[in-house]
Amino acid sequence: MQISFIIPHKGRFEMLIQTIVSIAKQNVDLSQVEVIVVSQTPDVLNQTLSGSAKLLIKPHLRPENETISALRNFGVTQSSGQYLAFLDADVYLSENWGEQMQRILTQNPKRIIASAMQICTFDAPPLEKIRTSLSNAELDVNVAFLPGRNLFLRREAFAKIGGFPEHLITCEDYYFTDKAAQLGELFYTSSATYIHLGEDKTLKGMFDKEIWRGQSNLQSIEGRHIPLREWPSFVVPPAIFLFIVTSFICLFAGLYSLAICSLLIGLIPVMAYSIRLQNINELPVSFCQIFLFYSVYFPARAIGTFVGLFKSIRVRNS
Repeated sequence: MQISFIIPHKGRFEMLIQTIVSIAKQNVDLSQVEVIVVSQTPDVLNQTLSGSAKLLIKPHLRPENETISALRNFGVTQSSGQYLAFLDADVYLSENWGEQMQRILTQNPKRIIASAMQICTFDAPPLEKIRTSLSNAELDVNVAFLPGRNLFLRREAFAKIGGFPEHLITCEDYYFTDKAAQLGELFYTSSATYIHLGEDKTLKGMFDKEIWRGQSNLQSIEGRHIPLREWPSFVVPPAIFLFIVTSFICLFAGLYSLAICSLLIGLIPVMAYSIRLQNINELPVSFCQIFLFYSVYFPARAIGTFVGLFKSIRVRNS
C-alpha cells in the first residue's frame, strides 16, 4: 500500500463523506490507497462511507474518552501505507493533493512533513476569509509548525517522532509538528490546496471553539523548548483578557479614568495584530472585521487557557 489516509472522526457524517469523496478524486492510483476512519460515533460501522468503489475504506470504532491523538495513533496501527496522510474529518482536498505531497517530500530529503495551503469556499463569510489568511501567512517555505488538518509524512518519520501526544486534548498538532521540526523540515506548499469545510463561520461559534482549543495551551509547552516567537501566543491573550476584566471592575467601582486606561492598554495588542494581518495579506474584508475577530479571539483563548490550567490543577490534586 502506498498511502494510508487516517481520519479521526466524531459526528457530522456529511463532512466526513465529502472528505472521503475528495480522496476518491485524487490523481493517484486508488488501488494503492486506503482510508482508515477512526470514529467515536457508534453509527460509523452502519454508515455508507464509500466515496468510490475503487477506494478501500476501513472504519473503526473507539471509546469516546480517547483524545484525537489516540485516534490518530490507533489509525497508524491499522494502516499499511508507506506514506501516512493525517486529515481532519472536515476537509476537501484538491485533486492533486496526494501527488504533490509525495513530490514535495521526495524533492528534498530534509523534509519530514508536507502540508497544503487552505483556500476559501466561493461564498465564504469574512471570518472564514480571515482564518484562511492566517493559515497562509507563510507559503512555499519551511515553517515552525503545521496545523493537523492535513499532514503528509513517511511511516518511518512518524516512528521517529514518536506519535501524537495522547495526554493533550487540543494543541496536539503543535506538539507533534514541533517534535518533527527537530528532525527535519516542515514545508507548507501552495502547489496543492484544501477547503476546511468546518471552518468557523460566526464569531459565536469561533468563541466557543477557541475556549475548547485553548485548554491544552499550557500542557503543550511542557517538556519542549519554546522559541521566542511563540511566547506572544501564550502571553498576549491572558494579558488582554485581564486588562479588559480590570477595566470592567474599575468601571463598576466608579474609577472611570482607570477603566478607560485599562481598556485602551488591553486593546493595543488587538490593534497591533489587526494592522499586522492587514499588511501581511490583502484581505477582501474591512479593518473593522479584522479588529472584531481579534477582539473575540484573544479573550476566548485566554478563557480556554485558564480553564485548562484549573483542570490541570484539579487533576494533580486529585
